[in-house]
Parts: sequence; C-alpha cells; structure tokens
Amino acid sequence: MKIVIDAMGGDNAPQATVEGAVQAINEYGIDVILTGDRAQIEKELESKTYDKNKLEIIHTTEIIENEDKPVMAVRRKKDSSMVAALNLVKGKKADAIVSAGSTGALLAGGTLIVGRIKGIDRPCLCPGLPNIKGGTTLLADGGANADCKPKNLTQFAFMSDIYLRKVIGIENPRIGLANIGTEEGKGNELVKEAYYELKDLDLNFVGNVEARDVINSVCDALICDGFTGNTLLKSCEGVAMSLMKLMKDKFMESFKGKVGALMLKDSFKEIKSMMDYTEYGGAPLLGVKGGVIKAHGSSNAFAIKNAINQAIKFANGNVVEDIEQVLKELSEKEKAQDKEN
Repeated sequence: MKIVIDAMGGDNAPQATVEGAVQAINEYGIDVILTGDRAQIEKELESKTYDKNKLEIIHTTEIIENEDKPVMAVRRKKDSSMVAALNLVKGKKADAIVSAGSTGALLAGGTLIVGRIKGIDRPCLCPGLPNIKGGTTLLADGGANADCKPKNLTQFAFMSDIYLRKVIGIENPRIGLANIGTEEGKGNELVKEAYYELKDLDLNFVGNVEARDVINSVCDALICDGFTGNTLLKSCEGVAMSLMKLMKDKFMESFKGKVGALMLKDSFKEIKSMMDYTEYGGAPLLGVKGGVIKAHGSSNAFAIKNAINQAIKFANGNVVEDIEQVLKELSEKEKAQDKEN
C-alpha cells in the first residue's frame, strides 16, 4: 500500500502533512510519498522517528494557492506538489492521494488528471456532517456540482452506498434525498424525478429527508446537488461554532456559570470531539479512477493521519472497481429494457 501526500497543501503545511505522514507510517506500516519542497520536508523530518525505507520524497518547485483559479492552476503549475501527487495516482504509482490544499484545484485535478470512471457523468465530493449518534452523515454532493440532473443524483447515491459499505463499514447504508418535505412528490423537478429513479435502484432508500433531520442521523448519506449540500454543510458549521461561542460567553458571565461550566467540562469535551473534523479524516471524491481524499484546509497532523487511514480503506475496499461493476450492471439492465420495448 502506497499513499501520496500533497506535502505543501493546507494552512499548516508542511509541518502537519509531514507529521501526519510519519504517524501513519508508524501506526499503519504503509509506504508514503511526500510531494513538495525537499528542503522544507527534510527539515520537518529531522526530529522524527520512522522507517526511512517507507518514505519517499518527490521534489516539486510550485504550490497551488487557494487564490489560484483551479483549472488554470492545474494546467499551468505542472510542477506543483498537488499535480505531481495526482499524476502518481494516475500512473498507478500510488494507490490514493491525500491533500489539504485548494478544494477547487483538487476537484479539477481529480477529474482532469486522474480521470472520470467511464460512465460517470460527474464525480462528487462527499464531506461528512457530524450527527448526534457520534458518527457522520455523508453529503453527496458537498459542493463539486452546483447544477445537477437526476442522473447525477442517482450516480451519487450508488457511489455513496459503495463507499459507506467498503470504507466506513456500514452493512446496509440508509440513503436519503434532500428535500423541503418528507412526503413523496415534494420538491422541485430535479428531486421529484430523482426520487423515482432512486426508488428503482437496489439501495436502502429511506425517501426524502429535511435539513433539520440530518443531524439526527436519519440517513447515512444525503443525496443532493452541490449547491444544496454546500449550503447545508456551511450552515451547520456556522450554527455549531456560534452555539459553542454563545454557551462559552454565557457561562463566563457569572460565578455561578463558571462553576456550572467546570462541572460540565467533560461533557463539553465529548460534544466538541463529536463535532471535530479532525476525527473524521477527509472527504472522498467519488467517480474518479483512483482514491482522492480532500482533507480540511486547517488539518493538523492528527487529521492528516486520519485522512491517510481513510485513503488506505478506500484503496483496500476496491471502491473504484465496485463503481465500475455497478455501472456495467445498470448498462446491461437498460439494454434489456430497450429490447423489451
């Protein structure tokens, strides 16, 4: 197993990416490739203890910044740490990539360099939204495709089902469709048509799901267009951060509040841990011909290590091969129906 890390991607690179890679080597025993500025990477490695035979550095001279236009950056910065890493996945020299760099550039690079799986119209980015059961609900799509067709949503659904079974370990994932009501027939034309297409798939489809119910873990994957998914994700992040700040401010206003906060300290830590993105690794880009994991831009070493673990499970789970198999089966089903008609 070999995972490539975009060592220069993210707010805390290369410190966090290098430390996370070392932790992954020591804990999982995998081989790691770090792409980026060799001098900076080697400086970070000086104080680390690890099996040097399991780490390779590929020197690059460029970095894709968040301010860069994604597609243009991928095409022009060919010696960037991200593009070099993506090319290793494309060339089968690495099983998956982990990057905390520009989301737009990784999406563009995943599609343009690693390439779409034949038959997949649009790959989808699937971040996890923490829920009250202590797990996460997968959002498919979380922002890669603002405008979608019903076909896109059905593909997001079966790819999410495969990912949840093979990587997360959920035996029979519950697939929900984001909507403004739970009743059949609700919503705009996109979700109305997608609803009936999802019913025809061999999935554990639980129907329409309202935004307020997502955090209650009523489904394991929420299917939606990228505009809806990203709006939901950022709304939840904003509410969670504001609520925690509000509680802290109120507790600190009085002596009684401070005593109460001290007594509830452990409970607050548990809640914070449940909502902590570092616990959950990264968001997979489903529908491309290799493992592409997007770690949070502010990832620390712990988050990078968890994202690497996610990449390992992705590769071991044969997710790409399973998606290809489902596409083949759906194609054969369509041909059979055409013959009957």
